[in-house]
Amino acid sequence: MQRLEHMQHLDKHLADQLAHVARESVRAELREQTRGQRRKAALYAGSGAAALYAGAAVALAVGLALDLVLPGWAAALITAVILAAVAFALRTAARPAAPGATAAGGTQTAGSASVPPVPSTPPTVGTDRIPGTDRAPGTDRIPGNG
Repeated sequence: MQRLEHMQHLDKHLADQLAHVARESVRAELREQTRGQRRKAALYAGSGAAALYAGAAVALAVGLALDLVLPGWAAALITAVILAAVAFALRTAARPAAPGATAAGGTQTAGSASVPPVPSTPPTVGTDRIPGTDRAPGTDRIPGNG
């Protein structure tokens, strides 16, 4: 009996050690994967910041070029309109196409569902039957069936 308890203790100890080794190997693998992803994310953030400053420099250059032939306020206004148009074009390009958008250029707004056409007159109940019968107009009974 004592030998059986000793074997159970060894089995439990072995299972604990295996679980510990498995956890450590998974942690090491995850650490290695996240290290590469952190580096990639930092590079993307750096490139985004550089692109932002490059865009600001281009906007400044456009404004200064327009300032040579226009008053300062007009150059700034034109630059702002150009930037707004670029922002709108980028936002439109980034937005997914609506499932109900038409090919002719008519687009639906996001969240609006297609609506069936509304009839010009409201439907009436019971007027599609011949008075005194249970038949609709235009239907003839087959002779001999009553």
